[in-house]
Amino acid sequence: MATGYFFPHRHILGIDHLSTDDIHHILTTAESFKEISSRPIKKVPTLRGSTIINLFFEPSTRTRLSFEVAAKRMSADTFNISASTSSTTKGETLIDTARNIAAMNPDTIIMRHSFSGAPHMLTRYIDAAVINAGDGTHEHPSQGLLDMMTVQEHKGRLDGLKIAIIGDILHSRVAHSDILGFTKMGSEVCVYGPSTLIPRGIDRLGATVCSSLSEVVEGADVVMTLRIQKERQNDSLFPSFREYARRFGVTSEVVALAKPDALVMHPGPINRGIELMPDVADGRRSVILDQVTNGVAVRMAMLYLVMGNT
Repeated sequence: MATGYFFPHRHILGIDHLSTDDIHHILTTAESFKEISSRPIKKVPTLRGSTIINLFFEPSTRTRLSFEVAAKRMSADTFNISASTSSTTKGETLIDTARNIAAMNPDTIIMRHSFSGAPHMLTRYIDAAVINAGDGTHEHPSQGLLDMMTVQEHKGRLDGLKIAIIGDILHSRVAHSDILGFTKMGSEVCVYGPSTLIPRGIDRLGATVCSSLSEVVEGADVVMTLRIQKERQNDSLFPSFREYARRFGVTSEVVALAKPDALVMHPGPINRGIELMPDVADGRRSVILDQVTNGVAVRMAMLYLVMGNT
């Protein structure tokens, strides 16, 4: 385990409140946990006797399963609650749901919710540690951390790199966490997408808005594409998926504009043939599956660190 540094946070609600030292410590701790997943018996007693609840009010495969695997590999007891099986379907408020769960004395609650700020609100009503697993269009801190871990693993550093993020920036909590995290660690983050999907003020987070696909990708160390979030779009923000793929889709020709050793990343799930072409997603530059592997290690580290402050 990483030693010599006390992690000061009871909750992990976003990258925004983490210092560079915090981020470095989480990534170092995650590296120390990663080898557990390659052992014949993938289990350590680190969190034995602890209770962790996955409270997911939005669909999720990778994040929910990754947190569950992370908890079980450290011998914690885990329980999953989804929106369809919770009492919110009967009219119970989120606060009442949280208070009833808290009355069962869990140690940590991992929460995903469609409303930005929902995990933050939770911390005002319960004593358990809270980890944000994605809130509305606000942040997705564990994804941001695993993305940084993956890049650092392949590049040996984070400072001085150019990170190109392409797609639906407006609705992407991943983009927000990545922009905050990579810029804090010394990277240059450049974004591009349909003008209707670039939020006003994104430059205040530290990102540079580019005017073309070639501009954002040229000389990039990392090319990251984002999923078109159909479920968050009430209006037509671009003409069609075919048009989007033609103008903003990342092809092998586009990736060729980046550095020869550039990484291709995607937080998943991928709309293949729209934001990312299959030959690029499965190509030699792709580290998408490395992101998934590192997600378990990062979430083990997050659980371990917040549980030390409960």
